[in-house]
Amino acid sequence: MNLLLLSNSTQYGCGYLEHALDTVRAFLPPEARLAFVPYALADYAAYTTRVRDALEPAGISVRGVHENADPVAELAASDAVFIGGGNSFRLLSALYRTGLRDAVIEAVRDGLPYMGASAGTNMASPTLRTTNDMPIVQPPSFETLGLVPFQINPHYLDPDPDSTHKGETREERLTEFLEENDVPVLGLREGSWLRVNGRQARVQGARPARLFTRGAQPQELPAGTDVSHLLTTAPRFDAPVR
Repeated sequence: MNLLLLSNSTQYGCGYLEHALDTVRAFLPPEARLAFVPYALADYAAYTTRVRDALEPAGISVRGVHENADPVAELAASDAVFIGGGNSFRLLSALYRTGLRDAVIEAVRDGLPYMGASAGTNMASPTLRTTNDMPIVQPPSFETLGLVPFQINPHYLDPDPDSTHKGETREERLTEFLEENDVPVLGLREGSWLRVNGRQARVQGARPARLFTRGAQPQELPAGTDVSHLLTTAPRFDAPVR
């Protein structure tokens, strides 16, 4: 499989996708017809226009899957697919409703390049359980696309030692996940991404990632770190620590 999994599409001080634009251009086929999946936000047309404005100057033809009466047919006619960020529950519910969930899985496993950002990166994991989002709708299942066999947490935030907020930190929430599930979680800080090409996977971007595994201290993974071993993960869900 050929995957580019971005933590975020918008970066402070940058335009949409600007912080990763060179990587995105190199990832997508030249003059590609890109199927964009806008279902994570409510205004599909405005969202698609935003992506189109960012990528068409680079020679990428952006087509929202909602613009075709048959979204699966639009996917089949495309050279790559991009699933954008927003609310992961709303996104996953729409993927099931339109039939795109199974269609994307099949197409990407057959070699279609897949780009995700934020919620779209959440979709690449086996389950929605490590999303940061509020469940504003109820999808038929928490099962996502399973393009990689481990979990990814986009927008990973480090604990603020000066904060007076008493709610759970992101690290505490991911630790709770590992108490109930034996599956690695790759925390992607904003400005970082994961590149998967066949059996190789590497952390890239401007910031290090953080890897959480059961029974071990979190690991810092600088940009350039090879994490191909994660592709051989055998996830164990609903396997609580006893």
